[in-house]
Amino acid sequence: MDLKIRDIVELLNVNEKTVYRWIKDKKIPCYKINHQYRFNRAEINEWILLNKIEVSSSHFFENISKISIAQLIASNGIVETISGTNITQVLKNAVDKIKTPEDLSKDEITSALLSREELMPTSIGKGIAIPHPRNPIITNPKFASVSVCYLETPLDFSALDNQDVHTLFILLSASPKMHLEILSRISFLCQKEEFLNMLRNHAPKEEAIKFIDTEETKWNKKENN
Repeated sequence: MDLKIRDIVELLNVNEKTVYRWIKDKKIPCYKINHQYRFNRAEINEWILLNKIEVSSSHFFENISKISIAQLIASNGIVETISGTNITQVLKNAVDKIKTPEDLSKDEITSALLSREELMPTSIGKGIAIPHPRNPIITNPKFASVSVCYLETPLDFSALDNQDVHTLFILLSASPKMHLEILSRISFLCQKEEFLNMLRNHAPKEEAIKFIDTEETKWNKKENN
């Protein structure tokens, strides 16, 4: 727990009163240790990305490796008609259908995803959620995965915009840095209305991957200029 209240104030450029209100409303991940609030840097990184919050430090996400979302989805695919009337059922049914590492059981992965949802919902608004373990459960980066799952019926994931979730991006990564890069790219993609419409309409794998690959090519060109 390497961040304190004053670090959050400086990072997010807000006053202490705002941070304490977020804590009271359980809007920000934190821990109370010896009567003082502490924050986990990796969880705050993730929280910033999920909630699209601007930070005052340009170095907060430095040294993040580059990942291809198109390649990850191409390897793991898109699964349709995931059924379930609650988050537990939906995640269990989704994990049963997606491609998973051989050294991890389906039950282990489902348990890790549910544990993270209990800490704080992984919905990012506009009908999208990104379920993932609280900590990386994969040791080899080559087994990292992103699986897209279309829900049979949209479901309440406690999104801040109150929109029911229709699409899941189940994310399994091998390190916090890899996790943040994948999360940031998915979050950016989901700000594009064309991509959101594709997901709402359950676009086939080839169409979704083509769109993502085009966007990633644009990103790479900008980064190299």
